[in-house]
Amino acid sequence: MDLGDRAADVQFLVRDRAGQFTASFDAVLADAGITTVTIPPRTPQANAYAQRFVRTVQTEATDHMLIFSERHLRAVLAEYATHDNGRRPHRGRDLQPPRPEQPVADLAKERIKRRATLGGLVNEYERAA
Repeated sequence: MDLGDRAADVQFLVRDRAGQFTASFDAVLADAGITTVTIPPRTPQANAYAQRFVRTVQTEATDHMLIFSERHLRAVLAEYATHDNGRRPHRGRDLQPPRPEQPVADLAKERIKRRATLGGLVNEYERAA
C-alpha cells in the first residue's frame, strides 16, 4: 500500500472484522497517521448505505465510461453526487428527489424537458418553459 502524498488527506479507515485485516495491517495505517475503525460485531448492515451508493455510481456511471485519471474520476463523482443528492428520485422518499428545485411535474398536463448529464449517461427531467 502506497498512499504517497495522499496519506495526509485520509484520517480514518472504516472496515469490517474480517480475518484478512491483521494487526500488522492496522500498524501500517497507524504509521501513516490513519485511524482504523472497525464496525461493531454482528452488524452486517452497518456499511450498507455506503456500499449501495458505490454500487449505484458504478452501475449508472463508471461502468459505462473510461476514466482517464484521478482528476477525471473526481469530476465524474462530483457531478454524479450532485445529481444523486439533488435531482435523482429515491425509493425511500416515494420516488421524490432529496432537494427538488421544483415540485414534481404532472406528466399528463405539462411538457417535460430532458437534460443529459455525465455525457448523456444520466438524464434529468424538468418542466419545459
